[in-house]
Amino acid sequence: MIQRCHKWRQKRKQYIDQARQTSDEIERERLLQAAEHYGRIVNAEQGKIDSSRDTKEKAAAEAAVAAEAPENNEDEDAGFPDFITNLK
Repeated sequence: MIQRCHKWRQKRKQYIDQARQTSDEIERERLLQAAEHYGRIVNAEQGKIDSSRDTKEKAAAEAAVAAEAPENNEDEDAGFPDFITNLK
């Protein structure tokens, strides 16, 4: 799935590059429509990839993000003036 998605992204980029280089308006529009078509295919395929990921992978990723977050809330408030942090 991922390889197909990569291939379609390359094809889309190729069409966009060709559209930028052509001076014929009709050909440019045709190339941009083809690029848009591949963009829709990529979005649909990426949705399938995202939905097929295992929930364990998602949980592991969320845990990694949570581990990087500062544990002490006072550290987060250190850059704000007292009138903002003392709104209790």
